[in-house]
Amino acid sequence: MSLEAEETLESGLLGIGLGSDSEDESTTNTISNTKTEVVAECAAPATKADRTALSEEAFQELKKTYRVKVENGEFHRHLQFPLGSTAADGRTRTINKPEAQEILHAVEELYFFRRYEEAVALLRKVWEDAGDSLFDRDTTGLLRLYETRCGERLRVNGQ
Repeated sequence: MSLEAEETLESGLLGIGLGSDSEDESTTNTISNTKTEVVAECAAPATKADRTALSEEAFQELKKTYRVKVENGEFHRHLQFPLGSTAADGRTRTINKPEAQEILHAVEELYFFRRYEEAVALLRKVWEDAGDSLFDRDTTGLLRLYETRCGERLRVNGQ
């Protein structure tokens, strides 16, 4: 074996010695210490609190009030108008991310069920009520894209 190949074997993959079985003690100890440090770093902290735990009473109360959302093409009927909520200053309205997602999901559902006219009507109602300035750039872009696609589908279908 050449000297260069022997050095490559000794340095090994990721610095782990892959040489012969006659490795010296210092290399073995270094590898063992490194493994111990890595395992210690990856272990979960012993004092971390479980943030998802509910008491039995709280769980039972939540279970009583929980209702499954069934997406059957009528999701848009559950939207509350006017959209969003009044900001702290009392003059402006804001739409938070979950509210924006509900609107987007309603439009997507109508598009999926090929109810393009209803999707366009819903989007018109959204733009009249909230405008596009209340949404973030990505949500506005997606809503405009669905509006364009629904319009294209209606033109193709001759409606």
